[in-house]
Amino acid sequence: MSPDRWLEAKEGAKRNSLAGFEHVNRYFDPTRGRMAAKILPGEYYVTRSDEYILTTLGSCVSACIWDPAGGVGGMNHFMLPAHGLSREHHAEIAEATEAARYGTYAMEHLINEILKHGGARERLQLKIVGGGRVLRAATDIGARNIEFVRDYIKNEGLRLCGEHIGGLWPRKVCFHPLSGAAKVKELMNTANSTILVRETRYAHEIDRQPAGGEVELF
Repeated sequence: MSPDRWLEAKEGAKRNSLAGFEHVNRYFDPTRGRMAAKILPGEYYVTRSDEYILTTLGSCVSACIWDPAGGVGGMNHFMLPAHGLSREHHAEIAEATEAARYGTYAMEHLINEILKHGGARERLQLKIVGGGRVLRAATDIGARNIEFVRDYIKNEGLRLCGEHIGGLWPRKVCFHPLSGAAKVKELMNTANSTILVRETRYAHEIDRQPAGGEVELF
């Protein structure tokens, strides 16, 4: 791509960004020739533009949600607070516990923003990513996050189209909301401690105040 076309694509994507996401780190990805939004734990991002959303997940889960007819979609990045469980083995994580309320908050914020920008609830499609057992904790936080999001999708009557969840490794996900395509890469290099540090800090924050493998396409 020539420098002029690169600049034109970058400026056009910035003009088409939705209000309310100024805090999200967006940058032009010259490899893909598109803008990309990188979200952190606790964030979500919605777009109507031809761009990508990326994040890196350990125990956290991301829901990739899009309306193929409405031309809008987005992704979140969340974790349930550890202290919200009322029993050691929680058969129904979607009960009205503090943890479930936090997860519901994360899902509803993303869905409501998609609906606000032209999506229709009955057309929404979802893919879920993450929930690895990567944090040193007595409870499997990743498994609890997976259980919650699966129950939420079932209870809300939403359409689950794919998942890349569980396991022992962190993963990177790149989601294209206009097409629904998601690319996931497992990070098998345990020397990468950034994810663990970030998610451990995030877990402590929400507990205090809740409210390199193969690339797989799914």
